[in-house]
Amino acid sequence: NGVQGLRDVLFAEAGSAQSKLLDQTNYTQPALFAFEVSLARLLMAWGINPDFLIGHSIGEVAAAYVGGLWTPEDACRLVAARARLMQDTGAGGMVSIQANSAEVESVIHEFGFGVDVAATNGPMSTVISGEIEAVLACAEALKHRGRKVRSLNVSHAFHSRTMDPVLEEF
Repeated sequence: NGVQGLRDVLFAEAGSAQSKLLDQTNYTQPALFAFEVSLARLLMAWGINPDFLIGHSIGEVAAAYVGGLWTPEDACRLVAARARLMQDTGAGGMVSIQANSAEVESVIHEFGFGVDVAATNGPMSTVISGEIEAVLACAEALKHRGRKVRSLNVSHAFHSRTMDPVLEEF
């Protein structure tokens, strides 16, 4: 059926067609979940036990699992379903911008770009997400204002309205 196992994709020869599958969300999401859970378990094995757990995006799922909310099977089913649903949405893009979210939002509204603020990672670190043409146009407008922009290597427009069609099924 053409489906590759996650381990095979993770350890595929760099630059191979198989290794490029990791850029697809149906592989990226489970890989990130596995990495985040493994890192948490390693820290706990070293005696570093959290009182509270938080996360962003798939990190929220990893935090909930590490915190005991789900069995391993249930957590993996959730991650796989989420990844599959996200993979089935239309392609999109994301750009990281060295600007505060208020400035980014003002540019979005000023030009009527159909993009969303996907994340505010810091006082001068904002990520936008949406259909690729709109995201790139918004990024270009911010670049002309002297802001550094960097396209993110993603297959879809996470944390944007392009994900709305999967909400009901999820």
